[in-house]
Amino acid sequence: MPPTAAPTTAAACCLSPQLPPNYTLNVGMPPVPAYRNLRVAAGLTSITEPQASRAISGTWYGCHIRYAVPPHQSSNPTVDQVVGMGRIISDGGWYFHIADMAVLPEHQRQGLGVAIMQELLAYIEQNKPSEGVPNINLMADPPGISLYKKTGFVYSSNVGEHGMVWVGDSRNGGQGFASDGNDGNKWDGGS
Repeated sequence: MPPTAAPTTAAACCLSPQLPPNYTLNVGMPPVPAYRNLRVAAGLTSITEPQASRAISGTWYGCHIRYAVPPHQSSNPTVDQVVGMGRIISDGGWYFHIADMAVLPEHQRQGLGVAIMQELLAYIEQNKPSEGVPNINLMADPPGISLYKKTGFVYSSNVGEHGMVWVGDSRNGGQGFASDGNDGNKWDGGS
């Protein structure tokens, strides 16, 4: 079984994607501050430091892309930043949930999201049980739908299933993570 959280290394596990110059795909999740910053900057829901720490430690597999600022654009030749990421939450046998797909807006439209998704899918293919078909799923925010379609995903209703999200125990006045849809904000909650 794969480790729960791979250490960061400067090489992809499964693929050698063709990335633009100065970008590298790295195995493992970025540090908590970079993870939290990337989520917010890419338009995902803000999460607390304890949530981020547990999310990272509960990752079955993840990767991130770093961008190294070219030396002629910076006085510090080692300046680089995390610009994209994605991870898998899984039991390692049947369910594989893709989460935290994010690329900074100024680095989008360069194939980084596709490279991350292809790496995640290749890792699942390499590490799933040899028999049976895995259940690979994700929750898609509207801006990510075209990326997911490009990489083989379809709406779950197309395969006879309907995704749902918990909104809380309304019988007892509870409130969950997302809106129940009665406030006019269909996309409340994010990814």
